[in-house]
Amino acid sequence: MKLRSIVSASVATLALFAANPAFADAHMEAAGETALPSGPEGPALWKVADEDTTIYLFGTVHALKPDVQWYDAEIDAALQSADTVVTEIKMDPESEAAMQQMALQRGMFTDGTTLRSVLDEEQTAKYEAALAGMGIPAATFDPFEPWMAGLTLTMLPLLQKGYDPNSGVDKIILGKSGDTAKDALETVEFQLGIFDGMPMDQQVEFMISAAEGAGEAEAMLDKMVAEWVEGDAEGLAAVMNENMEGEGFAEVLLYNRNVNWAEWIESRLETTPGTVFIAVGAGHLAGERSVQDYLAERGIETTRVQ
Repeated sequence: MKLRSIVSASVATLALFAANPAFADAHMEAAGETALPSGPEGPALWKVADEDTTIYLFGTVHALKPDVQWYDAEIDAALQSADTVVTEIKMDPESEAAMQQMALQRGMFTDGTTLRSVLDEEQTAKYEAALAGMGIPAATFDPFEPWMAGLTLTMLPLLQKGYDPNSGVDKIILGKSGDTAKDALETVEFQLGIFDGMPMDQQVEFMISAAEGAGEAEAMLDKMVAEWVEGDAEGLAAVMNENMEGEGFAEVLLYNRNVNWAEWIESRLETTPGTVFIAVGAGHLAGERSVQDYLAERGIETTRVQ
């Protein structure tokens, strides 16, 4: 099962590893020093609209290397026009602290079980080799349930290579949105429940996949980011498809959520006038069964702005 690309592209639980709530001011000051570049090339931006509501859809990468340049005039204009900014989950410092606490509560064994005790000999060898490669003692994650260890093993190699959740697109968008009203499509409980609700064997499979892919994580995400920065949604989808197996998990992590978000957008169009800027993992807006595809099934047209 190759799920690393899905996790890297679309799961906001990377906020678990964010450490510095002061990111916004620093990035806003830096961005204000020079004029913003103008499109049309750049990360893809879409919109849906009716007579009194406009909703922008912007795909994000939840962790980036700090030197990646992506914010441009078109994105800024859409963001500054919004009266509400919507992310997958709430990402203010208070919400992130609560998420970290909840993840630790739900992601640790409470009955004396240890992580390595649920692994067979081959799995243990792969797991311990991955930790050794990152300079981590084998016993470090023994209290963790496999899903929590899997998420950690997904992110740690990227952190070691310079990827930073504080440079993640969602956080930059929120920082630049100032006092604009904030909303979220999902709750922390829901997102953690995607992983915590997996059967133990699937959790182990997910974790071992993350362990096996630790050495490839940077190259894989570099490739995805390159497609994203160029605004090549089809190219991004192709990269994701190269690394995505285990359709049952993709159903829960990607497609079911895309259906829910399309329903949210339809309801917002019908009930609440105004302008909304939605920032969600780029994988949700690329390829077949994207949010745009499910909107089309509801008779809602999506227009590419950039």
